[in-house]
This record gives sequence, C-alpha cells and structure tokens, in this order.
Amino acid sequence: MIKIKDLNKTYYNGAPLHVLKGINLDINKGELVSIMGASGSGKSTLLNIIGILDNYDTGDYYLNDVLIKNLSETKAAEYRNRMIGFIFQSFNLISFKNAMENVALPLYYQGVSRKKRNIAALEYLDKLGLKEWANHMPSEMSGGQKQRVAIARALIAKPQIILADEPTGALDSKTTQEVMDILKSVNEEGMTMVIVTHENEIANQTQKLIRLKDGVIESIEKPQLL
Repeated sequence: MIKIKDLNKTYYNGAPLHVLKGINLDINKGELVSIMGASGSGKSTLLNIIGILDNYDTGDYYLNDVLIKNLSETKAAEYRNRMIGFIFQSFNLISFKNAMENVALPLYYQGVSRKKRNIAALEYLDKLGLKEWANHMPSEMSGGQKQRVAIARALIAKPQIILADEPTGALDSKTTQEVMDILKSVNEEGMTMVIVTHENEIANQTQKLIRLKDGVIESIEKPQLL
C-alpha cells in the first residue's frame, strides 16, 4: 500500500534543515500503524509526504504502486481526494457549516450532487452516533463530537488510507479511548490507518509502532495490543 525508499527531505528556511534522512518504510493494506517521536523528529513531515501535502527531495514514495513524485497541484489534489482521508488534532471543521455540511465536503469536491452528498453525510453521522447533531454547528459540540464529525468526513469519500495527526491530542482520556475505539473498528473493516501520536496508550493499540528520532527510523516495533 505504502512503499518508501531512501526518502530525504530538507527545508531551506535560512540554514538547511535535513528533516528526513534516508527513510525506508513499508505499510501494508489494512495495517494500523502509529508513528512516535519527539518534536522535530520528522513525524509530521513524513505524514504530510504520505498525504501528498508536501514534496520530498530524493528517494521514492509509492502509493498503491503509483510513484508519487513531482506531481502538479491538480494531480496531487486528485490523488488526495480519491485515496486519502485526513483527521487532525484541531478537527479542522468549518465553523459556519453544520455537522452534515462538514462531513459532506469531500463529496462536494468530487462533484456529487447536494442531495446525494447530504444523504451520505447523514449515514456516516448515524454510524458514529451523531445523526441528531447533523444540524448543529461545531461551536455547539464537545471535542469528542467534533472529532467524530471529522472522522465521518474522512471516511465519506471511501479513501484507501486514513492519516491521523494527533487525533486525540485535544481530548480527555475517556473521549480519547472512545475515538480510538472508532478508529480501530474502521481499521477492522480493512482501512489502512497511520496515526501520529505522543501517547503510549494510543500507540500500544496499533499493530506496528514506528519510532522516529532526528529524521531517521530508530525502531519498528510490534506493540502489545491492549
């Protein structure tokens, strides 16, 4: 599903900053993977490259046997919309749209009619126990509810991979586990999932833990599943 070979990334904001140094990584279809590392270790940069939000300098990145390299913005957006769902720590919901409209947004970009995308959005909100919140604005919801809306939005376009950047970072421990249980159930249906996290409790519930340090993979572990 994801194949990365000798990948390097340097930022040039003043002095060059070599963020990723020869990364080699394989993630199989249906795997639940976590990435951990201190701030500055390169984990968000790696996730952004996998999500086709950032380019890399040298090496190769294959997604479903397609080489992702030097794509035009149009082509990159097409691959993202078709293949990848994103979940963020800050939810990234649009404040002036209700839950249903937020969830339906990826289908809007795919040219789906308003009626069809709203029906689909209601179905996904229902799956996540939020159907009665469909017409509520983000400001009227708790953090856990907002993250469930964000998960529904990530799933609605039926992507092949979900990338989650600190998806529980803004939640209390009880809500964290509720959200993780949702992500695990989605993974059990065959969805490939990569989660960047600072929390051992989250990483220990994944099938593969990748530890990054100073831009290199320090270790790849098989956590004891909780």
